[in-house]
Amino acid sequence: MGSADSKLNFRKAVIQLTTKTQPVEATDDAFWDQFWADTATSVQDVFALVPAAEIRAVREESPSNLATLCYKAVEKLVQGAESGCHSEKERQTVLNCSRLLTRVLPYIFEDPDWRGFFWSTVPGAGRGGGEDDDENARPLAESLLLAIADLLFCPDFTVQSHRRNTVDSAEDIHSLDSCEYIWEAGVGFAHSPQPNYIHDMNRMELLKLLLTCFSEAMYLPPAPDSSSTNPWVHFFCSTENRHALPLFTSLLNTVCAYDPVGYGIPYNHLLFSDYREPLVEEAAQVLIVTLDHDSATSASPTVDGTTTGTAMDDADPPGPENLFVNYLSRIHREEDFQFILKGIARLLSNPLLQTYLPNSTKKIQFHQELLVLFWKLCDFNKKFLFFVLKSSDVLDILVPILYFLNDARADQSRVGLMHIGVFILLLLSGERNFGVRLNKPYSVRVPMDIPVFTGTHADLLIVVFHKIITSGHQRLQPLFDCLLTIVVNVSPYLKSLSMVAANKLLHLLEAFSTTWFLFSAAQNHHLVFFLLEVFNNIIQYQFDGNSNLVYAIIRKRGAFHQLANLPTDPPAIHKALQRRRRPPEPLSRAGSQEGASMEGSRPAAPAEPGTLKTSLVATPGIDKLTEKSQVSEDGTLRSLESEPQQSSAEDSPATEEPSQPWREQRRLSSASAGGQWSPTSEWVLSWKSKLPLQTIMRLLQVLVPQVEKICIDKGLTDESEILRFLQHGTLVGLLPVPHPILIRKYQANSGTAMWFRTYMWGVIYLRNVDPPVWYDTDVKLFEIQRV
Repeated sequence: MGSADSKLNFRKAVIQLTTKTQPVEATDDAFWDQFWADTATSVQDVFALVPAAEIRAVREESPSNLATLCYKAVEKLVQGAESGCHSEKERQTVLNCSRLLTRVLPYIFEDPDWRGFFWSTVPGAGRGGGEDDDENARPLAESLLLAIADLLFCPDFTVQSHRRNTVDSAEDIHSLDSCEYIWEAGVGFAHSPQPNYIHDMNRMELLKLLLTCFSEAMYLPPAPDSSSTNPWVHFFCSTENRHALPLFTSLLNTVCAYDPVGYGIPYNHLLFSDYREPLVEEAAQVLIVTLDHDSATSASPTVDGTTTGTAMDDADPPGPENLFVNYLSRIHREEDFQFILKGIARLLSNPLLQTYLPNSTKKIQFHQELLVLFWKLCDFNKKFLFFVLKSSDVLDILVPILYFLNDARADQSRVGLMHIGVFILLLLSGERNFGVRLNKPYSVRVPMDIPVFTGTHADLLIVVFHKIITSGHQRLQPLFDCLLTIVVNVSPYLKSLSMVAANKLLHLLEAFSTTWFLFSAAQNHHLVFFLLEVFNNIIQYQFDGNSNLVYAIIRKRGAFHQLANLPTDPPAIHKALQRRRRPPEPLSRAGSQEGASMEGSRPAAPAEPGTLKTSLVATPGIDKLTEKSQVSEDGTLRSLESEPQQSSAEDSPATEEPSQPWREQRRLSSASAGGQWSPTSEWVLSWKSKLPLQTIMRLLQVLVPQVEKICIDKGLTDESEILRFLQHGTLVGLLPVPHPILIRKYQANSGTAMWFRTYMWGVIYLRNVDPPVWYDTDVKLFEIQRV
């Protein structure tokens, strides 16, 4: 039958279904088979030929027919899984049913009355098919999920057959050990099967259906307690699924082994279309959804030093029930970590390669899914986190993240990307090794819209953060505390900042310490505390080698004196707030000596008007996101959470997404329910007295007269002489006793778990446009907005 006839027959069946007012019996195979038996329709055809309005009409007007359609389609998948899909006709039926269910499921999820449908049992659908079998019948959802799992390891359909002889001895699907059929070499599997386009396409269709099953989460509003588990994911990742381990490994290895370059030959992707990429994207999306698990509420396996002969660590206790999370948390072999890290770094760097060898490689689009995956790996597997930080390979993750942050800073549709990039850096910055690694010189010249500098990866990080704060859009303002916390965490380990980075830090201090900024919101002074902490850490622990920063502090000493002499009387506070009426922005580029941007870079562009984006829930304040620890003499960390807090950066309410310009927002975010917040003398005094200025004031007291003397004696206007003097200077014995180093480590909490869930599903919603699986359905987890 021709493709046109095939589509016509399928469309006729759909019309019959929507116009029948009477229930059609489940036994009427002649009717139901029209939907899957004789047709060869692509998934795009199914979406075109089954319009949303008609699915909703059947749901409202003849619900029993919709129920039977779903039940019959699942039954066909179960039969295909049972038989092993040996004939072409069976395979076609399985694919057609899979496409049809992918089309219909979102409309079942959007109606609360239908939510329980897949979790109910269908009469007469017992496991053995007999009448007396009803009591142990499986819910439809379970039958569907188990069938998909079986079909993903079906020889000659989704995996290569290991038998080379006749059909009679075809592998029995029930005795098949799917661990021998893992899709790709990597973690726990050494054999890389021959690439097979047809198998990849079939896997992709089944994974799309699986993802659609899991997407019920999109139709529930964000809950304050993120503990509500997704029943589909819960069952699929349980011991009920005998393929859980090989499937987890197949998905992980397929993603991490993917090389979009086209086997090392530049421009190769222009010669043949890369059919692997859609499978890799689908695998990445299914993987991050199965790993949606709130680590704050569950006991995760302990990190013990034992290693066993298997790819998974036999840690005690058994860890989370979700087997995917469990397996992920127990990977422990160095070569497995290396494979995962290299794979993720290679894929994250792909868009950067693109910029200096345009079109030489295929540009991948799934970097957001990769960042979520990397986050889950670090969050659930501490050994992996330590492995990442053990060598300078962590910089291969850092540079792409900084590139994405810088590139997306002006684009409102990419606020989520900005957040996850910053969250990952916050997590890494809680470990001493991250700060140490940043001292490696930065030589890779990825074209970025930032000033040219010569220096280390620490300089790159500071220059990019400065750019985000001074020229990002207003919705990034809740991230300022996070950005500066990261700089504080790494500051004790930074051996030598460049002059460019030093000037950027002082420019931020000048901008954040203007009186109107300090007085215009209850939390603004925290930013000054963070910056002073950075300067103190570097002066106390890395004075030698940081003459550029010391020189910048001397040059901008007015800012520190201004802070020390901050007015606290009501008229002065009132006058400072009046200045707000004048148009100039405090964070303009004035005084930051921008300098020329790197060659070949494009300025960060705002989103095109009309770009779709999904809303995000608010992220917790920095005090909820992190836990303070003190570094003791021997380098170990001691938690300070149980003790009284020393710093003033406490009690900040969770940040909402600001819609007004951020400066306005900082001013209003602290307004109590009782109306407008306004600063008082007592309030200013309460934190002004705690400003940690002693170390800097002592440094200025000692060095300023010496520098001025050099200038007068030698008639100097030249920086290099002063820098040479500062390089050889010492403050040993002149500074106050060094303060203990405070590190604010990320701590898992339900607020971020909920944020990740909404962000991840928002990305999946927007990235699945062909076919548009969820488009125009009534999702509740987030709002779809246009820029």
